[in-house]
Amino acid sequence: MDAAEWDARYVQSELVWGAPPNNTVVEFVHGLDRRIPRAPGPDGTVPEFPRALDLASGEGRNALWLATHGWQVHAVDFSQVGIDKGRTVATRLTRSIRERITWQCADLTEPGVDIGGPYELVLMVFLHLPAGQRREMVRRAAQLLTRGGMLLVLGHDSANPERGHGGPQDPEILFTPEDVVADLGEDSGLQIDTAQQVLRPTEAGDAIDALVVATKPVE
Repeated sequence: MDAAEWDARYVQSELVWGAPPNNTVVEFVHGLDRRIPRAPGPDGTVPEFPRALDLASGEGRNALWLATHGWQVHAVDFSQVGIDKGRTVATRLTRSIRERITWQCADLTEPGVDIGGPYELVLMVFLHLPAGQRREMVRRAAQLLTRGGMLLVLGHDSANPERGHGGPQDPEILFTPEDVVADLGEDSGLQIDTAQQVLRPTEAGDAIDALVVATKPVE
C-alpha cells in the first residue's frame, strides 16, 4: 500500500487499529523508562524523559501509550490522515503528555528524511517493506540507539498467510525473526535478546507475528 491507500483506509473508521497499544509492545517496554540510562542529546544535555522513536506510527496507539508512561516520543508515518488522527486522540490527554509527542508525516524509504535521534527506544511495529528496504531501515534504527537502548521489531510473520489469520499476504514484505537478525548483521553492535514467533489473538483466530528485541550494550 502507498500513502494514499493508507489515507483512504484510515478515513473509513474512527480508529482502524483501536486505541490500546500492541500487547507485545507493552510486555517488553513496560517499566523500561525507569531502568534505561539516558544519554545526552545533540546539545549535550541529558533529557528529562527517555526518548522513543515510533516508526510507522499509524494512528499513534503505541506512541500515545509511551507518552503516558514516561517517554518523549517522536512518531513518524507516511499517512497524513493517520498522523492527524493521532494528534486528535492526543488532545484528550493532559497538556504535559501531549507535549511529549512530536508527529512527523514522512516516507521513511525516501533518502535524506531526518527522523532525529538518538533514542533510548526504537519501535518498528508492522512496518512492512521489501527485503532490501527493510534491511536498510533495521540497520538505520540500530544506529539511532543510545548505549543501553532497545530496538523492538514486530510484524506479520512469513508463516502467517498459511497458518495464521489476517495481515498482508504478499510474501515479499513478510519476514521471520531470523530475517531481522540477519538484517542487523554481526556488526550492528546489538545484542539479540529475543527472536521468536508470537501468537496474536484476532476475531478469526491467532495471527502469527515475528518479534525481535535487541539492545545496545552500555559498554
